[in-house]
Amino acid sequence: MRADLTASVVVFLVALPLCVGVAVASGVPAELGLVTGIVGGLVTGLLPGSSLQVSGPAAGLTVLVLEAVTEFGLGALGVFVLAAGVLQLVMGALRLGRWFRAISVAVVEGMLAGIGLVLIAGQLYAMADAKAPGSGPANLSGLPGLFIATAGSSAALTAFVLGAATVGLMAVWKHLPPKVRLVPAPLAAVALTTSAVALFQLPVKRVDVQGLLGVIRPPSTDDLGSIMEVGLVGAIGTVVAITLIASAESLFSAAAVDRLHSGPGTDYDKELMAQGAGNTLCGALGALPMTAVIVRSAANVQAGARTKASRVLHGVWLLLFAALVPAALGLIPVASLAGILVFSGWKLIPLKELGPLWRKHRGEALILVATAVAIVATNMFEGVLAGLLLAVAKTAWETSHVHVDTDQGPDRDGPVRVVLSGNATFLRLPRILDTLEKLPKDRHIELDLRGLKHLDHACSTALANWADRHNKKEGAARVLMPAA
Repeated sequence: MRADLTASVVVFLVALPLCVGVAVASGVPAELGLVTGIVGGLVTGLLPGSSLQVSGPAAGLTVLVLEAVTEFGLGALGVFVLAAGVLQLVMGALRLGRWFRAISVAVVEGMLAGIGLVLIAGQLYAMADAKAPGSGPANLSGLPGLFIATAGSSAALTAFVLGAATVGLMAVWKHLPPKVRLVPAPLAAVALTTSAVALFQLPVKRVDVQGLLGVIRPPSTDDLGSIMEVGLVGAIGTVVAITLIASAESLFSAAAVDRLHSGPGTDYDKELMAQGAGNTLCGALGALPMTAVIVRSAANVQAGARTKASRVLHGVWLLLFAALVPAALGLIPVASLAGILVFSGWKLIPLKELGPLWRKHRGEALILVATAVAIVATNMFEGVLAGLLLAVAKTAWETSHVHVDTDQGPDRDGPVRVVLSGNATFLRLPRILDTLEKLPKDRHIELDLRGLKHLDHACSTALANWADRHNKKEGAARVLMPAA
């Protein structure tokens, strides 16, 4: 219990600024981030699945939540999160958790890279106490104007310097002496910038405080009506995107956490149900969606946690903070929280992995980049869907390798032998037919398909039609089919 108690305090100190920062970046009251962190500790933390990973609001869902709140309104958020939680419960009950491990790593990394780019572009505006235009392309195209406007305003420049100082402090923190690093980097950055703002009375925007009970808003029938007015298809897409991204991020985090300790491994189906239970309750409270977060989970393991008691206690500390000293949130500068998320967004971009991936698996690297670009250009759901389709197409192309060997023979009057081996699918059909059409029309052709591992219906039909056409000319064709 001593080890778990110490670890819970460390996780609380890491989680506190992140919960608040994710909420502010998502366009919702800061207290809603704390509500999700509390539920992640007190509810999901008690449930079976992964014993040491910690759940709460995550930067990976910030962009999606901001888009949903902007389009449908804050009241719709609870409906979306509640529906996503129920879907996770159903998927866990159907034992679908393990199938998330089948998602292409390139798509997942591309998704995180796209989120990181959109997050950085949006939070650069918050660092200058400015409002972001909205969409990913608009945010990116507006950055030059933002920098010009910031340089010409002392208040905006002051806020931007605070945010930049936060980013710099987060970047160099791991290089400082171990005794200094006992304080988590996000907490140190927020504490230092908050102290500077209070000491010098800097004119920067601070977190808006409403109180814990004041922000809890269960979904109502009016929220459902407003969702129907805006668009049911878009709402369904948002729910599916929250479900898939939250589930994938949680289960990938669980796999990473399992490698950090020697205790029991994760039961993926139970973990998916635990996440679903947490998101169902978060939705009922109108809070942010939750995922298992690798930063908090790694801090939990590294701090010496032994059981799930550490993550439950971290939820207790968040609850006590939100209930006893909520006014402390009103002292935090928004620019500092934006700096934390800019750094978090940068960490989501797999720059170190991209070079080796390009040298060894160029197709995977292209999928990663294409997924990230699609997310920036469109939105989260469409970008991830595009990445998944590219991954499926790449796999289909690679698994449809077919070898076509042609032997004209020493005797010009003898048969031409064509041997196909591998997998004959519709993707390779043009190549196969091009080879056959170039053969002499007046010679006997022996087409041997017995070396094929797979022959799909499209290829079988096309080859039969080719043989019929060849037999009507001066030559003849004999097709040796693979064994059934």
